[in-house]
Amino acid sequence: MENIFSKSVAGRTGVDAGKTDENTINKIPENLRRTVSNGLPELSELDVVRHFTGLSRENFSVDTNFYPLGSCTMKYNPKINEAVAALPGFTGLHPYTAMIDESAAQGALEVLYEISRQLCEITGMKRFTTQPYAGAHGELLGMLLTAAYHRKKGNNKKYVIVPESAHGTNPASAAAAGYSIITVKVDAEGGIDIDSLKEKMSDEVAAIMMTLPSTLGVFEKRIKEVIEIAGKHDTLMYYDGANLNAILGKLRPGDVGFDIVHINLHKTFSTPHGGGGPGSGVVGVSERLLDFLPVPVVAKDSSNRFILDYSVKNSIGQIASFFGNFGVILKAYTYILMLGREGLIDLSEKAVLNANYCMAKLKPFYDLPYDRICMHEVVFTAKRQAKNGVHATDIAKALIDRGIHPPTVYFPLVVEEAIMIEPTETESKQTIDVFIEAMKEIADTAAFEPQKIKDAPITTEISRPDETKAARDLKLTCF
Repeated sequence: MENIFSKSVAGRTGVDAGKTDENTINKIPENLRRTVSNGLPELSELDVVRHFTGLSRENFSVDTNFYPLGSCTMKYNPKINEAVAALPGFTGLHPYTAMIDESAAQGALEVLYEISRQLCEITGMKRFTTQPYAGAHGELLGMLLTAAYHRKKGNNKKYVIVPESAHGTNPASAAAAGYSIITVKVDAEGGIDIDSLKEKMSDEVAAIMMTLPSTLGVFEKRIKEVIEIAGKHDTLMYYDGANLNAILGKLRPGDVGFDIVHINLHKTFSTPHGGGGPGSGVVGVSERLLDFLPVPVVAKDSSNRFILDYSVKNSIGQIASFFGNFGVILKAYTYILMLGREGLIDLSEKAVLNANYCMAKLKPFYDLPYDRICMHEVVFTAKRQAKNGVHATDIAKALIDRGIHPPTVYFPLVVEEAIMIEPTETESKQTIDVFIEAMKEIADTAAFEPQKIKDAPITTEISRPDETKAARDLKLTCF
């Protein structure tokens, strides 16, 4: 579509700004006065509304399109969450208020206190901090807590074990905390290779970072064995909560033996995080790590007043300016209260059911690298289609022509031509059936008319850009 400047007509206006009073102009310092035209296009109100409405229709969004978007969990965000987060009592509260006068921020502190208690119940952890701003930020905090724990005990720890099936940011987070990474391969069923783990374990391993279920979309059947092996070396167990959506009310990581849990509130508890934000990577710890949490933590005093507690004796310090991304926390708190215990259990059951439905329906058309019951996401491979020159990225682009946002492709890295499908619990059978039929039709076309898929999308303003160049040679146009 044309940019907004090309639609400009000299003399056309959409608002009467009136004339600026001479006295007002005289109050503006000479060096700050505009001497040339502001260069804005001249348009009517209708021109502007139609332009930006049309522009918005070029975008995909959860409100308008289905997102089978893999690990990002782009699920529907109930509008009540936005209403609560926009309440004046919250939006009008300055972030420093609690630090200056706790009595003036009791409502906000209560939210932080209560959601921490709820997350402890959900995960089996002893205490949470809401400071981390994102999942990777939570991972880093988990590794800093790990380092503090081992320093206090005088342990000589150099390594962190990260299975191939773990969340993609785990190695970077461990490395940022000063650890070297040991990778453990997966076995034929997509679980961690226990023999390889035993071979690589030593007293120098600080932690094992697990994603449960894994990024392969399957549950780790031998998790108890992994935790027993870690215990023999005083190795901490870290739970990456990227896929917590699959096990709410079914398994509490703390009950299994995990020491650290980070949760992506912006995934499991609604708020979609497309475009890189906003996020919230809250972190919970077991009993033996309580003394290392960042300060302050929200607590209650003897009169049931909410306070900021700085008394954590071996705290690693503060890792965020305030108490986390409060808007996201509010939305997650609303979501938890709205659904309640039974609702959260139902959420996970439906997420797992939807993913297995997709797997069963699409198995004849796409290959499964690990053919077993999946959790909330299913990972296919497009190796069959690749024989005809149609790759995972082509299939993803073909979905755009069919009004569906592409799923995650080429991740997890251990699966060649990976297509990760996560329908989430919020989508109906009718919507999922439309997606399944689109995937089947794409598979048929790829087999008999592959060029049609390789040319997709044909319905968009831009079809096949050089994606590598686009990321490195930005052309930002003002519309």
